[in-house]
Amino acid sequence: MASSVTVNYLPRGCAVFTTMPDILFIPELIFGGLVWILVASTEVAYPNPQGWVMFVSVFCFVFTTVWLLIFLFGCNKGGIWPGMDTGYHATAALFYLSAAVIEAYVTLIFRNVPPLKTYQLNISAVVMAYVATLLYVIHTILSALRWKSC
Repeated sequence: MASSVTVNYLPRGCAVFTTMPDILFIPELIFGGLVWILVASTEVAYPNPQGWVMFVSVFCFVFTTVWLLIFLFGCNKGGIWPGMDTGYHATAALFYLSAAVIEAYVTLIFRNVPPLKTYQLNISAVVMAYVATLLYVIHTILSALRWKSC
């Protein structure tokens, strides 16, 4: 006899790579890493608010890696994890949104300062930061829906 109660759980092990929103860990790491690399490769003039962009990209890259490992090793047992998953991704989305806005502002300020390569790298960093923001927002929404259904 089939049960009318469905059990929702957070995936563990390789199931992380087959479920939504957890499959978004990989593109979050890729685009977050690209923001980190692109900002690190530009010339920084003093004073410059790109320090916040670097902090956000490094923090989110490291913490998302740790979060992915927690899911892979199955340490996400218990009722608090769906809420923590939603909370982390909401925080990361907010951080990346602020970093993307700051990076866009810095790019506009230094658009006429040579070399052109620095401007192009900054534009790329802005695009990648907004893509990372979008990925974290989608992950937050899907995690919140999963949390609500638990």
